[in-house]
Amino acid sequence: MRYTPVELPRSPASTSVLTRGRKLAIIVAIMLAAFGYFSYTAFESAQSFYLTVDELIELGPPPTQSVQVKGKLVEDSFVREGGTSTLAHFLLQENGAQVNATYDGVLPDLFFNPHSEIVLGGTYEDGGLFVADRVYVKCPSKYQSLEVDNLSDPPTV
Repeated sequence: MRYTPVELPRSPASTSVLTRGRKLAIIVAIMLAAFGYFSYTAFESAQSFYLTVDELIELGPPPTQSVQVKGKLVEDSFVREGGTSTLAHFLLQENGAQVNATYDGVLPDLFFNPHSEIVLGGTYEDGGLFVADRVYVKCPSKYQSLEVDNLSDPPTV
């Protein structure tokens, strides 16, 4: 007696057009495309461009557009409205140009450091007032601060 193999009927899952390996490859490709897209959009939104005070004054106010401006605090220009108010008025300067600015909120600790660069985010209005809704302070270099301070004091012999 001879043995003849019998073919068993196939289940519907095994006859699908996509094999398990192809399904996995498609899922991986979709995940990589999504990761690439989200990385690109995160990088684009993380870039921070700003104008200096003199560039802002030269270009004029952009129409209802948020902009960032960089400068240094003009000495003795900072004034708070009332004793308990958080609304502040001050001047920023860069390359000889100055702009009036206002900000309502708590300011960073290094805001008043004479070596700090201040970046304001907000809108520049037609009257020449910059209304800030964000304040960033670029930390001064510890070497720059010491170097400038040492130049003002003559060396002792």
